[in-house]
Amino acid sequence: MVRNVIWTVIFSFVAAVLQSTLLRHLALFRVVPDLALCVVVYSAYVNGAMTGQLSGFFSGILIDFISASPLGLNSLIRTLTGALAGLMKGTFFLGAVFLPMILCAAATVLKAAVLFVLHLFFADAVPVYPLASPALWTELFLNALLAPFLFFLLKRFTPLLSGRRIYNAAP
Repeated sequence: MVRNVIWTVIFSFVAAVLQSTLLRHLALFRVVPDLALCVVVYSAYVNGAMTGQLSGFFSGILIDFISASPLGLNSLIRTLTGALAGLMKGTFFLGAVFLPMILCAAATVLKAAVLFVLHLFFADAVPVYPLASPALWTELFLNALLAPFLFFLLKRFTPLLSGRRIYNAAP
C-alpha cells in the first residue's frame, strides 16, 4: 500500500506540474482540467478507501506547497475525493469510457461543493466556483472528457499504482 501511495503522489505531482505549465497554454475560458484530481480518483477506485485517502492527502499537501492556495485546501479536497472514490472499489466494472467520465465529473462536483462550503466560513481565503460562470462547467467538461484517456494511460502503470501484477497467459 505504501508503494501505491508513493507512486500515486508522484503521478499526481507530474499531472499538477503538467496542468500548470503545458495545459495552461491550452486553457479554455482560462480553465484547465484537474488531472491530479483524476489521478487520485483512479488510484482510489482501484485500491480502496485507505489508499485513496492517503494518496489524496499527500498529493494535496504537495500541491499546496507548490501552489498559491491556502495550506491544506487541496489536501482536504483530495482526501475527501480519495475516500469517497475508494469506497466504490469493486462496485462497478471500470469500463473504458463512461465510468471514468462519471467518476471524474463527480469528483469535480465534490471539489466545487467543498470549496463552496469552505467559502462560507473563510470567504477571503477560499475561492469559489460561481454557478453562473463557465469555469465550473468547463472544468467539469474537460475532466470528464479527458478521464477515459487518462485512465487508459494510468492502466498501463497498474503494477506501480495498484500493486497487482500483469501476467501474460502465453509462455
